[in-house]
Amino acid sequence: MLVGLAGAGLLCYFGVSSVDMFKDSELCSVLDDEFNELDLTNTWTREVQLGGFGNAEFQIASSFENNSYAQNGELYIMPTLTSAWLGESTVQSGTVTLDPCTEAATNKTACTATGNGGGTIINPVMSARLSTKDHFAMTYGRVEVRAKLPRGDWLWPAIWMLPVNGTWPLDGEIDIMEARGNAPSYAAQGSNFVRATMQYGPLASVVARLYGWYGLKRTSFDKGWDEKWMRFYVDTRVHTVLDVSLKNQKSSFWNRAAFPATAQNGSSVVPLENNYKNINSPFDKPFYLIIDLAVGGTSGWFPDKVGNKPWFDGSLSAMSDFYKAKDSWYSTWPQNPADGAFRIDSVKMWKKC
Repeated sequence: MLVGLAGAGLLCYFGVSSVDMFKDSELCSVLDDEFNELDLTNTWTREVQLGGFGNAEFQIASSFENNSYAQNGELYIMPTLTSAWLGESTVQSGTVTLDPCTEAATNKTACTATGNGGGTIINPVMSARLSTKDHFAMTYGRVEVRAKLPRGDWLWPAIWMLPVNGTWPLDGEIDIMEARGNAPSYAAQGSNFVRATMQYGPLASVVARLYGWYGLKRTSFDKGWDEKWMRFYVDTRVHTVLDVSLKNQKSSFWNRAAFPATAQNGSSVVPLENNYKNINSPFDKPFYLIIDLAVGGTSGWFPDKVGNKPWFDGSLSAMSDFYKAKDSWYSTWPQNPADGAFRIDSVKMWKKC
């Protein structure tokens, strides 16, 4: 029995010690925000637009302080109805132009929306999206975010990273945490699941996704990232969500994806060539952090015909159909920000020294 216990102890020790982790001496602090205030000058930038962020999301990312603010040492991202700002008739058949709008110089269509009184409406929800793009980024290191997820059907909280310079999907995306606000009974992983994903690929039509999830309702999410490994975990290193090891060229991100030789690019079929220079490309460049609370969308994050979803992704009236079902989903959104908001207690970033 003693030999068995000793063997089990050694097995546990080596199992834990072999996990890829940074030592404190390997890391240098980049950002440590405890949200005593929401610093929109030196730390965070509000992204303000209504273009859907590539997912045809249903919210307006607003500049309003009731949608993103600091209170009691926490960042709150609180969703509200657009009708409370513009009125119901404007949402249905009026026009809104955001000013300021962060896309004004590059994509004016993401700054204006008009309802036609039928299947097209103005984005019916107000929320927020904040990033460190203009202030903080890192190539290798660690990100630790301590947060409480919001509750409410079709809410989509996310903590993720994009490259400072580059295009999607060629230069990669790191989704540290994504979740759904739907109840645990939701069949496509509700609020008791968090998910981590790495996305990359040569074309928008050819994207590789490495992902994992953990099925516990918790309030923090950590991520480790090195040139030879990437590791995502919830609360403790034991609760691993996704662990990727890069040992040699065979395990590179390009080879791991097993992309086809050719792919459709618009109306043409083009050959796919490996443009990634390193084994760990495209995740070998500076990435910045994004925290946002989205609503709905037609990207498939909320699968059709699951959980009484009131819209279809392929429908031209998806956003309008979602809003018509307001009585069913808005009642699940707590009006008390303590439960209805995406609450972030702290954000810490370290770079590899």
